[in-house]
Amino acid sequence: MRLDQINIRDPFVLNDNGTFYLYGTRAENFGQKTGGFDVYTSADLLEWSNPSECFNSVKNGMNTQVNWAPEVHRYKDKYYMLATFTGNNGLRGTYILKSDSPSGPFEKHSDSCVTPPGWECLDGTLYVDKNAVPYLVFCHEHTQIIDGTVCYIKLSEDLSRADGEPHLLFSGSSPEWADEKEPQKHFITDGPFMYRTKNGALLMIWSTFIKGVYAQCAARSDNGEIDGKFIHLPPLFKDDGGHGMIFSDGKRLILTFHTPNTTGSEHPVFKLLKDNGDGIEITE
Repeated sequence: MRLDQINIRDPFVLNDNGTFYLYGTRAENFGQKTGGFDVYTSADLLEWSNPSECFNSVKNGMNTQVNWAPEVHRYKDKYYMLATFTGNNGLRGTYILKSDSPSGPFEKHSDSCVTPPGWECLDGTLYVDKNAVPYLVFCHEHTQIIDGTVCYIKLSEDLSRADGEPHLLFSGSSPEWADEKEPQKHFITDGPFMYRTKNGALLMIWSTFIKGVYAQCAARSDNGEIDGKFIHLPPLFKDDGGHGMIFSDGKRLILTFHTPNTTGSEHPVFKLLKDNGDGIEITE
């Protein structure tokens, strides 16, 4: 299969010993009650296998509503999937799954969501700092607070639970290029992902809507760590694409995100990136 034949949202690529594993949200019904997640594999980033189920949310009692944004990280020689599900309380949150293999099957690891239980949250991503302390970076949804935010919370060393209180990083209205809106009009935040540049700068990519169009954005920590103030950089992509992440094929730095943001038509795309030390830019 080619990328334009793969109908998923929120693509995430793991390079594990030269094999590439592609995960994402099954696009059917905007990722609601889809029954789980699939993985596609490739050796060259061009041709991909047919989808193979790596997590069954029905068997695990997690198909209540949304099955969104799976991402897989290798951490202490195991593979951890972070994904958004609707809890029994009707609120969305990030849960953590675990497997011995990037192909799965993944099984429940956290007893419940690792985002604050009374919050409506989505799109948790793993960030491990220079001292090997793990954190969850996630979005507090605009559906609950109108002006959506990006936050972080410390995780336990085994990634099974939150270990502390959430901290605000920024809100959807905070960039100087953010749309001007009337009171009670929503600002969306989604898809955070952390990347450290060749000069040690800590970047976050994230997505929102600019003039009604889905966009891929970036920000930089002023102290090189998660507790810094994030300075908003010019958007990376403003032409109907977002919820991206960054990976390397060993030689090139690559940004992937889904486009167009239209149910039934979305698919992953790859864009080459240049690491400028203090920021990143799409080169092709």
